[in-house]
Amino acid sequence: MSRKEIKLKDVVLESGIEVKPIYGPEDVADIDYERDIGEPGSYPFTRGIHKYMYRYRPFTMRQYAGFGTPKESNERFKFLISQGQNALNVAFDLPSQMGLDSDDPRAWGEVGRVGMSVDTLKDMEIAFEGIPLDKVSVSLTINAVTAIMLAMYITVAEKQGVPLAEIRGTTQNDILKEYIGRGTWIFPVEPSIRLIGDTIEFCAKHVPKYYPVSVCGYHIRESGANPVQEIAYAYAIACAYIDHVLERGLSVDDFVERISFNFDIFGNLWEQVAKFRAARRLWAKIIKEKYGATNPKAMQMKMIAGGGGGGLTIEQPENNIVRSAYYALISALSGTQTMALCSYDEAYTIPTEKAALISLRTMQILIEEMGLADTVDPLAGSYYIEWLTNEMEKKIVEEMKKVEEMGGIVKAISEGYVQREVARQAYLYEKGIQEGTIVKVGVNKYRMEEEERDVQLHEYKPEQAEEQIRRLNQVRVERDGAAVSEALEKLRHAAEGTENLMPYILEAVRAYATVGEMTQVLKDVFGEFKEPVGL
Repeated sequence: MSRKEIKLKDVVLESGIEVKPIYGPEDVADIDYERDIGEPGSYPFTRGIHKYMYRYRPFTMRQYAGFGTPKESNERFKFLISQGQNALNVAFDLPSQMGLDSDDPRAWGEVGRVGMSVDTLKDMEIAFEGIPLDKVSVSLTINAVTAIMLAMYITVAEKQGVPLAEIRGTTQNDILKEYIGRGTWIFPVEPSIRLIGDTIEFCAKHVPKYYPVSVCGYHIRESGANPVQEIAYAYAIACAYIDHVLERGLSVDDFVERISFNFDIFGNLWEQVAKFRAARRLWAKIIKEKYGATNPKAMQMKMIAGGGGGGLTIEQPENNIVRSAYYALISALSGTQTMALCSYDEAYTIPTEKAALISLRTMQILIEEMGLADTVDPLAGSYYIEWLTNEMEKKIVEEMKKVEEMGGIVKAISEGYVQREVARQAYLYEKGIQEGTIVKVGVNKYRMEEEERDVQLHEYKPEQAEEQIRRLNQVRVERDGAAVSEALEKLRHAAEGTENLMPYILEAVRAYATVGEMTQVLKDVFGEFKEPVGL
């Protein structure tokens, strides 16, 4: 066959970037090493935020866990720690995320179903019993009621004797992405941002080692956004939070180094790696050039990145073990600080102990057997990777400019623009799956009819909800009712003003006020969010 007769298929990445079959020096001729790539641990941090990366300290392994009652979650936490996990990532059930007590009629059937149920400080005490919070960093995957859960976590740490200045961990605390993706909002946009500002300001002044916000491109991506939109919208959201806190009088160097990110991984390996290298470089530029930061740590994009459940399939679920392994590889090649790897059964259910252990072992194999901790940024200098990193950065900047031209991310979310864009992208992706233009092995290619799916489903146990409600009622009987009422009234008065609410929430938490009681006070003052008409 002559060269003229060769017909190669077109390759266009999900981000809209067309890929050539061969790359060479001419594709990276405009790249300046010092300006665009640099040394690991140095601006613009393209190659990683630490000089020696995993050669010095491997990425943190933080599997997502939590279900049923706090006691059961505590048992799973201890199991994972005993198997070599070095941090925790806590899931909360839907009522807790929505600020509802377990005996609220709206919580029926959901207590402990998709995460740990938390009603009062007592539950958090049980969840972390025997877990040294001075040694184990904990991430709390919570948003609308973050201030309440953070106050509980701080109080538990104090009871363990950990000084405020030494408490470590992270709260997700990204409410703007909830309006775009998951939907567990409670309050309107402006008071929700105020609560985030309160947590950032409080931690900057009193809990300096804590990350009060992990901006979540992950859920935006899982809702349908492409990789470019994932980063662009997440950065626009982060900038909105930064702008709000700056209005309070803090310096960018005072708090930005404690804003982190949670990003998603599924899809094309090279696109994902380039996405993160471009994102790290762009974040450094934004913080240095737009906000004038002088602290290099403030310019470092710190992230947790693991496989996304959106990339997993119900069909042929064992294939998800392979997918997750590649997601872990991508995360390591991308220079993540923390990895939370999806488990193969997550397309069906809460991960079983067996599935969670396979994911943990996958990460350990990468470090111990596969050489992912041997050298920093091993793909650096690749003609294709460096070219693609540049292209991804250009695309992300273009998407961020669209949002700016609309009046900023808060307005774009309030009016439903971002939600519509993500929904449109989700439709296009699903259309591609249905038509076969996007290949999903086992779904639209190499499919096996009448296959048996050997997956152990998480069993919902109503008796767990009954136990949770009994404990809640016991706390109500044993607590000082007058102290609770006084604390809630102080919280109400502060919410009506402009004070930082964290001290008042801490007082209410220590009096064993319930999540539902504190949330209702804030609802009475702030109202509730109404989704824009037409979405």
